[in-house]
Amino acid sequence: MSRPQPTHSGPLGPGDTRTDATGSRAAPVLADGSPHRPGRRWWQRLRRSPMFAYLAIAGPGLIAANAGNDAAGIATYSSAGAQFVYRTLFFMVLVTVALVLVQEMAIRLGTYTGKGLAALIREQFSLRLTALALVCVLLANTGLVVSEFAGIGAAFELVGVSRYLAIPIFAGLIWALVLFGSYRYAERIFLVFSLAFLAYPVAALLSHPHWSEVGANLVWPHFIASREFVLLGVALIGTTVSPYMQLYAAAGVVDRGATPDNYRSTRIDAITGAVFACLISITIIIATAATIGGQGPLDSAEQAAQALRPVAGTGAELLFAIGLLGASALAGAVVPLSSAYAISEAIGVERSVSRRFREAPCSWACSLSKSSSVRPAHSPRST
Repeated sequence: MSRPQPTHSGPLGPGDTRTDATGSRAAPVLADGSPHRPGRRWWQRLRRSPMFAYLAIAGPGLIAANAGNDAAGIATYSSAGAQFVYRTLFFMVLVTVALVLVQEMAIRLGTYTGKGLAALIREQFSLRLTALALVCVLLANTGLVVSEFAGIGAAFELVGVSRYLAIPIFAGLIWALVLFGSYRYAERIFLVFSLAFLAYPVAALLSHPHWSEVGANLVWPHFIASREFVLLGVALIGTTVSPYMQLYAAAGVVDRGATPDNYRSTRIDAITGAVFACLISITIIIATAATIGGQGPLDSAEQAAQALRPVAGTGAELLFAIGLLGASALAGAVVPLSSAYAISEAIGVERSVSRRFREAPCSWACSLSKSSSVRPAHSPRST
């Protein structure tokens, strides 16, 4: 008669097994002591991967930077490649440094003060300057929103869907997402939109560029002393470092509930997001430069996508259209949201994507009561 095997005593490690009093062998355990389930092994490995760790901290920094690669930005980058081939690549390296600095400062202000940029402008400067800044932002954002939905329509028409059907549907979806969803849910949807930008590096590979020329133009300036090159450089700066990006980045970390203890993760999010967005911009320039470089400026991102078909094939054109759709949809949501943040902060009322309509009157009344009960000391320049 065989004796039962002794049971395992002490803490169990990864891969250890547990036996009962009868000697029956049970399932092994994981590193955290939980029972091992073979069907969940891939999920456990994914959760421990560096990519999953980054996605856990990705947020306003990545979203704001990617929103800068909107329909107007794609048209500008495509025009740079079509007009000056690879000569603007070193200039984009300099713009990348500028975007990293600006985005990091924006999220730092939001993280340490708990306030957005418009609120800080209202507190530190006069109401007239605040109103002037707000008017300029609203005028610029209004034009941008029109271009974003035009980009959505152009992307769908590239695959044979009418813009008159696609634009109203996407406008309704974005409106419902921002007004009825929580900030966490909206942030995840925005991050999904950002995945569409991965189509541009693939399109650049399909265009078969001259990588030696690409590398040379990235590490050494090849500027041209001409009026057209200077104007294009100004356009590249303006479309890469846009005011609404900083407004959203600062307000986004506040709406997310970030504190100074979270500054390290928000800083990583801002820096990696800015670098990723500029790398996407560079691949757009490479894709168009390798296929239609030297043909002159382009008028729209749709024209760039159509120009890729005879040279790089329908695959590159389809990828370009997918990227245009994701970029336009992301910016179409972020630009109006940054305007809403700016207006709320400028007039001093609470704001959050997670708030409901029934909470709006309370937020407005509470803000008015606070402003009337507490009268700050005015400086001579705040009148």
